[in-house]
Amino acid sequence: MAKRIDVSGLSAYYGNHKAIDDISMTVEPRSVTAFIGPSGCGKSTFLRTLNRMHEVTPGGHVEGKVMLDDENLYGSGVDPVAVRRTVGMVFQRPNPFPTMSIFDNVAAGLRLNGSYKKSELKDIVEKSLKGANLWNEVKDRLNKPGSGLSGGQQQRLCIARAIAVEPQVLLMDEPCSALDPISTLAIEDLIGELKERFTIVIVTHNMQQAARVSDRTAFFNLAAVGQPGKLIEIDETERIFSNPSVQATEDYISGRFG
Repeated sequence: MAKRIDVSGLSAYYGNHKAIDDISMTVEPRSVTAFIGPSGCGKSTFLRTLNRMHEVTPGGHVEGKVMLDDENLYGSGVDPVAVRRTVGMVFQRPNPFPTMSIFDNVAAGLRLNGSYKKSELKDIVEKSLKGANLWNEVKDRLNKPGSGLSGGQQQRLCIARAIAVEPQVLLMDEPCSALDPISTLAIEDLIGELKERFTIVIVTHNMQQAARVSDRTAFFNLAAVGQPGKLIEIDETERIFSNPSVQATEDYISGRFG
């Protein structure tokens, strides 16, 4: 079941360097929220704090709170691995496991998290590939390597792998940046379908994409190089692109900088 994210006073660090400063926002369930802003403003860093992937980076740590419904993801005793099962992630470049078949790529997380009968695995893999709009293209070659698919198919395979473990939230870090326009359209259509089941947060450098796929948009910026990124404003996507509240947002949207 899709869950609500409430972030309050969140700052993230790489060692002593503060990368993002004092960010608070709410992400509603069964919606798409897009993060936009110039390079280096902390969008991807903030995204990675939402499933504790930021801690994987040496020296990475956070201050503040991330609530998933009523659970503080940074509370004492919370297992980061369990958090990442609940809050799945799709990365910038398709990253199927190169030595695994299409079937095994989708089943990898399931096998890691528990024991399933072969028939159960088969059903879940089929359901996940259908959920990623990939089943009809690969159903006759499930035993072939996932690395043999096209770039767009590989990214949908990674989405199938992410949703197979039934997360409540799906994070996407520029999922279309390495794809051609036709594959990008397929991923955007898929995002529209997936939000019926998941809470989705997407980082994108493509403002037109943010306008097409998201319900709400958050604009990030930084005062100067070396300064921490900040959330400038978050609002309904239509309002952000037509009548933003902050001048810096309008300047970025209109191409005056960035």
